[in-house]
Amino acid sequence: MHIFLYGPPGTGKSTVGKILARNLSLPFIDLDQVIETKANLPIGKIMKQQGESAFRNLETSALFDLEDENESVVALGAGALLGDENRIFAEDNGKVVLLAAEFETLIEKLNEHYNSFSVIVHIGNELADQDAQQVQIVLGRYHLSAMGEYDVIVQSVEQSGNLLNERGLQNPIIVTDETVLKFHAEKVAAALGKSGFNPNILTVPTGETYKNFETISVLWKSFLENELDRKSTVIALGGGVIGDLAGFAASTYMRGISWVVVPTTLLSMVDASIGGKTGIDLPQGKNLIGSFYPPKLVLADPRLLHTLPETELISGMAEVVKHGIISDPELFSLCARGLDWVKKNLEEIVKRAMAVKIKIIEEDPYEKGLRAVLNFGHTVGHAVELVSNFSLRHGEAISIGMVAEARYAVRMGVAAKSVEEAITESLKELGLPIDIPKEMSRDEIIRAMWTDKKKNVNAVRFALPVEIGKIKLMDVMNLESVIV
Repeated sequence: MHIFLYGPPGTGKSTVGKILARNLSLPFIDLDQVIETKANLPIGKIMKQQGESAFRNLETSALFDLEDENESVVALGAGALLGDENRIFAEDNGKVVLLAAEFETLIEKLNEHYNSFSVIVHIGNELADQDAQQVQIVLGRYHLSAMGEYDVIVQSVEQSGNLLNERGLQNPIIVTDETVLKFHAEKVAAALGKSGFNPNILTVPTGETYKNFETISVLWKSFLENELDRKSTVIALGGGVIGDLAGFAASTYMRGISWVVVPTTLLSMVDASIGGKTGIDLPQGKNLIGSFYPPKLVLADPRLLHTLPETELISGMAEVVKHGIISDPELFSLCARGLDWVKKNLEEIVKRAMAVKIKIIEEDPYEKGLRAVLNFGHTVGHAVELVSNFSLRHGEAISIGMVAEARYAVRMGVAAKSVEEAITESLKELGLPIDIPKEMSRDEIIRAMWTDKKKNVNAVRFALPVEIGKIKLMDVMNLESVIV
């Protein structure tokens, strides 16, 4: 299925298309160049010598020839889809993305035609790189390469079998938990079955308390019993815990086999499933044992979130708000519209939030610098989550952590009081907690923070908000001052 870029002259279809093709690791085709090559004449001379009708026939022929081409990014001429035949072909054989621009006279003439397309990206004064990024957000498609090459795609799980076949992945086995099993496992297994696979389903207990060595041992033994070899594929179907467990098991079984993530929670779709981090907990702290081991594919289907309990959806929104705070003020503003708006616009929320993390981890895949901004709220949050013995959901703990760290940023003169107030109000509006429970031991929280992976010799590195969209990294020695 091709990606067709369409729009008025001057909107950068070719320039944006080349960058988009490079970002998605797809071929790029400029349809006008194809026509000129076949006719051995520039388009201007074709129009002058043979007339517009002849040119349109050549254009239709070149377009229809794409039916036998591999998936590509295709830049179309400004009038390529004016004819019904061409438009039907393009919409049947791919996704048409309209690049809109402020060309008043042209837009007035073609306004009805152009606005009839469902996928529209408004081109402003940004660089072509930023325009291409906006197209990727609208499409929900990314090709990551900083830590091994893999795609992140927002699409229906009905396509899971086709997507595995396209990537040459073999012999899949589904790893899920007892809760997800009831809602989605058979659906995914059936989709795989339509593509010739016959996956078994491995089930582990639900919850963070089972993200430990004992569960990993069970998975390793099950892999052996199911005769998985080095060409097999593990499919992690579930939330962040399942992704961590299945990914870590895959990374260590036979020195590493392929794995795919199909996240079923908002938290996992926008954060945990992206970045290749896998691991298990120790009694002393979260994710202290693990590996960087990217999947072969992340397939996020926002429709799976419709079965999510509201409390879990709210929990996941903590990470969405965090992504807005660290890099996307517009996303932060969308979150401020409240939970009812979020529920009606889950696909947009997922696409925008995952874009933030993808941009950061592509620049810093192994947490050498920039990626540390993703830890905003997590130093306090992980400690609170651990001390609560996981009675607090991850997102609830991170919400508490963000507010505590924002308040600390104000006390240190890093952020204005208005920044803390905006963060606090947004989280409260979504139904998330903002204060450390009074009964929770501050000493235990501080001890848990000292075991954090972000600890240096004598300090813990915090990611503190400066303003919405900007974070500052700071090493803190006096942890008591963070949670006063």
